[in-house]
Amino acid sequence: MRVSRGPVACAALMLLSTAAALRSEPIRLSRSGAPKLRASAGAAHANATFCSKEEAFAWAKKDHRRLLHVVYRVGDIDRTIKFYTECLGMKLLRKRDIPEEKYTNAFLGYGREDAHFVVELTYNYGVDKYDIGAGFGHFGIATDDVAKTVEIIRAKGGKVTREYGTVKGGKTVTAFIEDPDGYKFEILDRPGTREPLCQVMLRVGDLDRAISFYEKAYGMELLRKQDNPRNKYTVALMGYGPEDRNAVVELTYKYGVAKYDKGNAYGQIAIGTDNVYKTAEVVKLSGGQVVREPGPLPGIGTKITSVLDPDGWKTGIC
Repeated sequence: MRVSRGPVACAALMLLSTAAALRSEPIRLSRSGAPKLRASAGAAHANATFCSKEEAFAWAKKDHRRLLHVVYRVGDIDRTIKFYTECLGMKLLRKRDIPEEKYTNAFLGYGREDAHFVVELTYNYGVDKYDIGAGFGHFGIATDDVAKTVEIIRAKGGKVTREYGTVKGGKTVTAFIEDPDGYKFEILDRPGTREPLCQVMLRVGDLDRAISFYEKAYGMELLRKQDNPRNKYTVALMGYGPEDRNAVVELTYKYGVAKYDKGNAYGQIAIGTDNVYKTAEVVKLSGGQVVREPGPLPGIGTKITSVLDPDGWKTGIC
């Protein structure tokens, strides 16, 4: 079992990772001329060295990783907390205000942060609206009763964008709703699930490239891939375990669309790792970009890094 990171330390990562991208250091050759993949100078003490790409990718598969939380911005944090707790059944895990930095954030979910995937809401003083963009898709909430959940949301003034019913060509019962900021949630019929906050859907311009990156850089498994030629899209579910028991990332490719506007609302997903230095190097070798070089968090000591996938989606790693 992996050692969990402190929630406060990993939350701080999400705030610092918005800093400007730092230049990544290239792969070097050893004096003998044989290829040797090395971490940046500041990370050398962490033994972040691989002798080959194959070794690096194999390490990523063995690393103890877990989806920690997803970060996004809202225009009225108290309104959103009320909606999530009363309509979606989440619990407010903690909330903090940082007046000197002019922001407030809150963590909500269905269980402890060290054992469950949770949301981190961020409110920036004076900003009441954000552009969600076309790239972000939706979050997934698994529930024992889709119809009942939808009726609760409707009764409390929530917006139901697609009534509950079976998915075309399948047996799964789902519905779609929107929160007060316009973020979409898919409500899924999955009684008894241990991870109700179960999905983050992001659109990508090249699905095979994205799958390869998430497998190599993040050490995820391709859990399921499904093509829907009638509606001209393909989806791939990536994660660290079966989708009925773990949160997953759903990558969606729409035929012919190579790039999306990401807006400024959605932030990033956070992933836990045993070694941020090695993870940063694997990301580089997989075609991603390190935008915050790995290193200790000032004043806390927790080691963090922030990276971008080939489509520009950010992930914080700690």
